[in-house]
Amino acid sequence: MSTRRTFICLVPAAGAGLLAGPAWSQAMVDEKDPQAVTLGYVSDATKVNKAKYPQHAAGQACAGCALFQGKAGAASGPCGVFPGKQVSAKGWCSAFAKKA
Repeated sequence: MSTRRTFICLVPAAGAGLLAGPAWSQAMVDEKDPQAVTLGYVSDATKVNKAKYPQHAAGQACAGCALFQGKAGAASGPCGVFPGKQVSAKGWCSAFAKKA
Protein backbone atom coordinates (compact mmCIF):
# COMPACT_ATOMS: atom_id res chain seq x y z
CA MET A 1 0.00 0.00 0.00
CA SER A 2 1.38 3.45 -0.94
CA THR A 3 1.72 6.18 1.55
CA ARG A 4 1.81 9.90 1.13
CA ARG A 5 5.40 9.95 2.42
CA THR A 6 6.51 7.44 -0.25
CA PHE A 7 4.81 9.48 -2.94
CA ILE A 8 6.50 12.71 -1.81
CA CYS A 9 9.91 11.00 -1.80
CA LEU A 10 9.47 9.55 -5.30
CA VAL A 11 8.12 12.64 -7.09
CA PRO A 12 11.41 14.64 -7.03
CA ALA A 13 13.38 11.64 -8.31
CA ALA A 14 10.93 11.07 -11.16
CA GLY A 15 10.96 14.77 -12.03
CA ALA A 16 14.75 14.82 -12.20
CA GLY A 17 14.66 11.92 -14.64
CA LEU A 18 12.17 13.73 -16.85
CA LEU A 19 14.25 16.90 -16.90
CA ALA A 20 17.46 15.04 -17.73
CA GLY A 21 15.84 13.02 -20.54
CA PRO A 22 15.90 15.70 -23.27
CA ALA A 23 19.62 16.32 -22.75
CA TRP A 24 20.55 12.91 -24.05
CA SER A 25 17.67 12.30 -26.41
CA GLN A 26 17.87 15.32 -28.70
CA ALA A 27 17.13 14.42 -32.30
CA MET A 28 19.46 15.30 -35.13
CA VAL A 29 18.40 18.08 -37.49
CA ASP A 30 16.82 16.64 -40.62
CA GLU A 31 18.15 18.26 -43.80
CA LYS A 32 14.54 18.33 -45.06
CA ASP A 33 13.29 20.29 -42.02
CA PRO A 34 11.90 23.64 -43.28
CA GLN A 35 14.33 25.69 -41.17
CA ALA A 36 17.26 23.54 -42.29
CA VAL A 37 16.25 23.97 -45.94
CA THR A 38 15.97 27.75 -45.49
CA LEU A 39 19.48 27.91 -44.02
CA GLY A 40 20.98 25.42 -46.46
CA TYR A 41 21.95 23.00 -43.67
CA VAL A 42 23.78 19.86 -44.76
CA SER A 43 25.20 17.24 -42.42
CA ASP A 44 28.34 17.01 -44.58
CA ALA A 45 29.94 20.37 -45.42
CA THR A 46 31.55 18.92 -48.54
CA LYS A 47 28.04 18.72 -50.06
CA VAL A 48 27.21 22.44 -49.79
CA ASN A 49 25.59 23.87 -52.93
CA LYS A 50 28.38 26.33 -53.78
CA ALA A 51 26.30 28.04 -56.46
CA LYS A 52 23.53 28.81 -53.97
CA TYR A 53 25.87 29.57 -51.02
CA PRO A 54 29.00 31.25 -52.42
CA GLN A 55 29.94 32.45 -48.92
CA HIS A 56 30.85 28.86 -47.98
CA ALA A 57 34.61 28.35 -47.81
CA ALA A 58 36.56 25.12 -47.65
CA GLY A 59 37.15 24.02 -44.08
CA GLN A 60 33.99 25.60 -42.67
CA ALA A 61 31.97 23.15 -40.57
CA CYS A 62 29.64 23.30 -37.59
CA ALA A 63 32.45 22.27 -35.20
CA GLY A 64 34.23 25.55 -36.07
CA CYS A 65 31.12 27.72 -35.71
CA ALA A 66 30.47 30.03 -32.75
CA LEU A 67 26.88 28.74 -32.58
CA PHE A 68 27.95 25.08 -32.14
CA GLN A 69 27.61 24.09 -28.48
CA GLY A 70 29.02 20.58 -28.63
CA LYS A 71 32.20 19.46 -26.93
CA ALA A 72 35.49 19.63 -28.83
CA GLY A 73 35.92 16.44 -30.84
CA ALA A 74 32.26 15.42 -30.56
CA ALA A 75 30.57 14.02 -33.68
CA SER A 76 27.49 16.16 -33.02
CA GLY A 77 26.16 18.74 -30.62
CA PRO A 78 23.48 21.33 -29.93
CA CYS A 79 23.30 24.48 -32.05
CA GLY A 80 21.76 27.83 -31.15
CA VAL A 81 20.10 28.00 -34.57
CA PHE A 82 18.23 24.70 -34.11
CA PRO A 83 16.96 24.69 -30.48
CA GLY A 84 16.37 21.24 -29.02
CA LYS A 85 18.17 19.48 -31.85
CA GLN A 86 21.71 18.40 -32.62
CA VAL A 87 23.77 19.11 -35.71
CA SER A 88 26.63 17.15 -37.18
CA ALA A 89 30.06 18.57 -36.31
CA LYS A 90 30.91 18.06 -40.01
CA GLY A 91 27.77 19.92 -41.13
CA TRP A 92 27.29 23.48 -42.36
CA CYS A 93 24.56 26.11 -42.76
CA SER A 94 24.41 29.71 -43.95
CA ALA A 95 24.37 30.97 -40.33
CA PHE A 96 28.02 29.86 -39.97
CA ALA A 97 30.05 32.28 -37.85
CA LYS A 98 33.69 31.39 -37.27
CA LYS A 99 34.68 30.82 -33.64
CA ALA A 100 36.90 33.55 -32.26
